[in-house]
Amino acid sequence: MTALWLTSDPSVPPNITYLPGMTTSSINQTCGNNDHFKYLAYKITYCFVCPVGFLCNSLALLVFLCFIPKSASTVFMINLSFSDVSFSLTLPFRLVYYLQGGQWNFPDWLCRWCVFSFYLNLYTSVLFLTGFSVLRYLAVLHPMQSKTLVTVRRACWVCLGIWVLVAACSMPFVFSGTLERLGKTRCFEPRGHKAWKLILVLNYIGLVVGFLLPFLTILACYSRIIHRLTTQDRNLRKTQVKRQRSVHLIAMVLTTFLLCFLPYHIARTVHLHAVVLQDSSKPQDCWLTELLQKILVVCLCLATSNSCFNPLLYYFSGETFRKAICVASANCSNSYNSFNQGSLLTLRAKSNPRDLSALVKDEGLVQDNNAILSREEQL
Repeated sequence: MTALWLTSDPSVPPNITYLPGMTTSSINQTCGNNDHFKYLAYKITYCFVCPVGFLCNSLALLVFLCFIPKSASTVFMINLSFSDVSFSLTLPFRLVYYLQGGQWNFPDWLCRWCVFSFYLNLYTSVLFLTGFSVLRYLAVLHPMQSKTLVTVRRACWVCLGIWVLVAACSMPFVFSGTLERLGKTRCFEPRGHKAWKLILVLNYIGLVVGFLLPFLTILACYSRIIHRLTTQDRNLRKTQVKRQRSVHLIAMVLTTFLLCFLPYHIARTVHLHAVVLQDSSKPQDCWLTELLQKILVVCLCLATSNSCFNPLLYYFSGETFRKAICVASANCSNSYNSFNQGSLLTLRAKSNPRDLSALVKDEGLVQDNNAILSREEQL
């Protein structure tokens, strides 16, 4: 049997979880179906996360690719934003599924891809954030070694390794396709019988390797960064600005982990033990089962929303991204005005990514939009 957590919807009600020695009818008679809360929570979450996550991360991806000089940190951010954009593209199918009351009207391979993409996005996000945090640690505490050890090429290889590792570990999810239940074609639900010991092993591999080790690494890196910043001369204005930016960055990363990833992994593990290790000879404790299910539904919604937090991380990660956003916004506004005035040549000149990249690099351009415009005229 595929464990509850081995689907992208690990909150499937226990009445459709086929435990050894239990029939469908006996389970249905024990605990009633409680799909209403789950479907409502998912519909609300996907209606918000899908457009916000897709638009914000698409904008971030565009800025990273076109307007910001490449560095090891931007390589991790590009991969993180690409992971979020790719996952956001699967959310409309999930939304339609729950709007139709659990009826999957799309191809079976698309169901498998949606299941696969959830865990691919979840754990690539964790590891990309971890890699980004390690780069920050090296830049602050070991700046000289960082200049020689950290390169764009090596960052690309690390990100490629993360994609391959997570994709390989997520391959079992590809085998969780559609099934027929109660006259409907279902997706995101468990099917068949599998070894329960293997399920628990896989769960703890995901918990330890995919969350605990990265989380402890991030805590260690940021605790050292905070200690270094607090021991520096507070009278230096540059140090104060650097400290403020670092605090914002640390707060965003830790918020993402504590709000999106930590509750989900705890709830998933507890719910899995409650269902998998349940004694089939004893009656089910329905109120506890339903409570755990609702908690897991909420935690799964929080895990899904991590793609909405990452754009805030990009914004607080440094001045370069904020400059690029300001320049791109001002450039689009000027291009639109020039187009209305019939100046096609001006439109083409001001939409040139090379000009924008040069503007982003210019440190004298961060005052306001007027300064941006005057600098553009000089170019």
